[in-house]
Amino acid sequence: MPSARAGRRLRDRLPVRLRHHWKPVTALGVGLAAMVCFLGDARISPYVTSSSRVEADAITDNVQGTVDLYDTSVSHSIQLAYQQTDFDKMMKEFKDDGTKDYIEADLTIDGVYLNDVGIRLKGNSTLSSLRGAKGMPGGGRDMPQGGQGAPAGGQGQKAGGKGGMGGMMQFNLSAKKPEELPWLVKVDEYVEGRAYQGEREISLRPGSDGQVPANEALSLSLTDESGQKAERYAFTKLKVNNRPTAARLMVEAPDTDYADDVSGGNAVLYKARASGSFEYKGDDPSDYETSFKQLNKKGSQDLEPVMKLIKWAGKASDKEFARDLDTYVDVDSFAKYVASQNLLLNFDDMAGPGKNYLLSYDLDTKKFSVLGWDYNLTFSGDATTGPDDSVGMGGGMPEGMPEGAPGGAAPGKQGGGGSDADAKGGMGGMGGRMQHVLKSKFLDSDAFDGVYQKAYSELYQKFYGSGTATKTLQEIADQARKAGADSKEFDTAVTKLQKTVTDRRAALAKDKKVTG
Repeated sequence: MPSARAGRRLRDRLPVRLRHHWKPVTALGVGLAAMVCFLGDARISPYVTSSSRVEADAITDNVQGTVDLYDTSVSHSIQLAYQQTDFDKMMKEFKDDGTKDYIEADLTIDGVYLNDVGIRLKGNSTLSSLRGAKGMPGGGRDMPQGGQGAPAGGQGQKAGGKGGMGGMMQFNLSAKKPEELPWLVKVDEYVEGRAYQGEREISLRPGSDGQVPANEALSLSLTDESGQKAERYAFTKLKVNNRPTAARLMVEAPDTDYADDVSGGNAVLYKARASGSFEYKGDDPSDYETSFKQLNKKGSQDLEPVMKLIKWAGKASDKEFARDLDTYVDVDSFAKYVASQNLLLNFDDMAGPGKNYLLSYDLDTKKFSVLGWDYNLTFSGDATTGPDDSVGMGGGMPEGMPEGAPGGAAPGKQGGGGSDADAKGGMGGMGGRMQHVLKSKFLDSDAFDGVYQKAYSELYQKFYGSGTATKTLQEIADQARKAGADSKEFDTAVTKLQKTVTDRRAALAKDKKVTG
């Protein structure tokens, strides 16, 4: 495959939607300009009143391929080819101001060729090493509202750890090794309506060979096997232009199609943004777009349900929270989510620095469920962490993860006692524990002890007591080796991860609250 393609006219490099619809876009721009002139600084709040469940952005060209994209029983291969000048420009812009724009590339996946896909860097703190001193959490953006204040009170975690501010993940990434960079591949960025096996986006996780995140694959497998929604994944060989081949983990991206697969298509899915907050900002939906991204049913649904949830959670007294949570949230589902994050030692869940969670709003029940995603910081805490302890952020490195990742401090009590920043759903101090008002109030309330302990015990048995985690990890290691992760470094990482799994099972087996 060629490493670079012939130059294209500027017109042909614009997204296909813009090329096809430039006239209405121009008319809209003129209309907006006229409104600004006549209305001045008058505020217009967008509201959607339709109850339609139809997603308008349909797939019109679904490339079937030769093998299932996320079939873990077969070997996969991906090749990306792009112009070096495009890549250099993209990297310069990211280093200068943190922007992550798409560039055009040709994709060959499992032998199937797709021209003109879009690729861009994916991640926030993961990419910090590419920006040097500018590589702050959130990809160089401002810290979340309510974040980086004084350390959280109560029984918070001990400070410290490796890998940068607050012990956050640091990958030693380099523009000279694009085969190791985290990529988001967008199949329809320049070809409208196109998908590959129903997927419009594919995520390539960071790392290479010895740094293949086996812990993330294990977490996804266990989550899925427990009946909770999880992204599909597979290991693949990746070649970028004329660079050496690297073993990588590719993961299903939580996009429009992923969202429409939740609750049989009867749900609206919202993704929390790393730079946002869970703080009530008034009744204007546009004020929440920096905190949540709506993934599906745009134009027929909006952010109003999220706004109502945030407003209620922030104002509810402990008594009101215990009494009314079931009005807003599927309590059984939420108990499973919270228990899973603890069992998997996930430091970066809904209360973590990356705010890696999704809110799923069921249009039938009118209730929310919380879904996890981005499990690259799982198995990063103390293996003896109990069901009532918070997962650590410092003092070591996650087993099976690259050098520079945070590990486990002495476990602390989950739940309340946090700062005002915590109550707003933000982060505690740089060395403190993380908070989210829903999770904190849920764990603090005696009313939910029963449902939480029941979920925890059942999931412990499915994850560890049954031996599933040990067996699944061995299968994952074999899959990664088939993709080229056959180094001593990878073997060492797997051995460490296996020890964490074994220690976790043994520690929890001694807890009568867990085993009954």
